[in-house]
Amino acid sequence: MSPFFMMSLLFGLTFGQTASVCAPSEYTIHVEKRECAYCLAINTTICAGFCMTRDSNGKKLLLKSALSQNVCTYKEMLYQTALIPGCPHHTIPYYSYPVAVSCKCGKCNTDYSDCVHEKVRANYCTKPQKLCNM
Repeated sequence: MSPFFMMSLLFGLTFGQTASVCAPSEYTIHVEKRECAYCLAINTTICAGFCMTRDSNGKKLLLKSALSQNVCTYKEMLYQTALIPGCPHHTIPYYSYPVAVSCKCGKCNTDYSDCVHEKVRANYCTKPQKLCNM
């Protein structure tokens, strides 16, 4: 093999993960409760981006654990709680949501992440909107 090829391979293996772009990104969640008069638009951060993955040609020869792909997921997060305005007294007017503090490329943890693609749900308000900046 040529020295150029070997250096390129070594460089790619060493610094390949640094090409990943996984970071907190601004996101707006729209929250409604049937009993409340308003929809709350919450500005938060989620983990979003691209993580380097490797797809093996020899899938039948490898263990399933070796085939899992890295995803952009939470490294550190906290939960905040917002008050939904216009709720009657018998309703719990609070909504808790995650805030991404830092992100990483890693295995998807089903304890706090939805690791499957589901159909896209509408993220909009059907009631008058109030903005919540936390």
